[in-house]
Amino acid sequence: MSGYQAKRSKLTLLFGLGALAASLGAAAAQPLTVVELFTSQGCSSCPPANANLIKVKDQPGVLALSFNVTYWDYLGWKDTFGRQEFTQRQVSYEPSLGHDGPFTPQVVVNGHADAVGAAPGEIQHLISSAGRASGPSLSLDSGKISIGAGSVPGGKADVWLVRYTKGVVQVPVARGENTGRTLPHANVVHSLKKLGSWTGEATALNLPAASDGLSTAVLVQSPGGGPILAAATN
Repeated sequence: MSGYQAKRSKLTLLFGLGALAASLGAAAAQPLTVVELFTSQGCSSCPPANANLIKVKDQPGVLALSFNVTYWDYLGWKDTFGRQEFTQRQVSYEPSLGHDGPFTPQVVVNGHADAVGAAPGEIQHLISSAGRASGPSLSLDSGKISIGAGSVPGGKADVWLVRYTKGVVQVPVARGENTGRTLPHANVVHSLKKLGSWTGEATALNLPAASDGLSTAVLVQSPGGGPILAAATN
């Protein structure tokens, strides 16, 4: 082999190794901090928390989600994104967080720490103190959800499918406490569905195709409003 051929072969090998490393790096999902804002268009104290969520939604390593609840609808404005299952999700968190019942706005990080979220910098402080989910590996690829092996508190965790609109949407409110205001919302959740369970063994589940341009997130979470063990998004 000539010196030129040897040099070329070496460069080819180096480029191949670099591509392999990049591929492996892309496949290894970055652990996420999951920030859930429980909010309502009928709640006059919610807009500052909505604005704070917008500030952190594009932060690396953060999955920010707005869950609109229904229990303020009686004030005269039916929340256009509110769903009973989102209200129930919030209710399930309250006992372990030390609350008697749900309230808005409420920010829950990784399923185990919470704050009102309306004060400047409050959500960012909660993110910094809560850290990232540190459970099993989790990835979404080619219509499959892949969960790695690991230890699972209590022997079983729930696998949740979240569909949401990525970005900020503006909602004009015609009645209720926010009459005449246009309220911004970040990463609004439209559906929440339990797909199955994870018991600590490596698991693969089918990932249903998304519709209407919605983004997808998957959460692996201890049952009954417990901590979020892993999260991934597309």
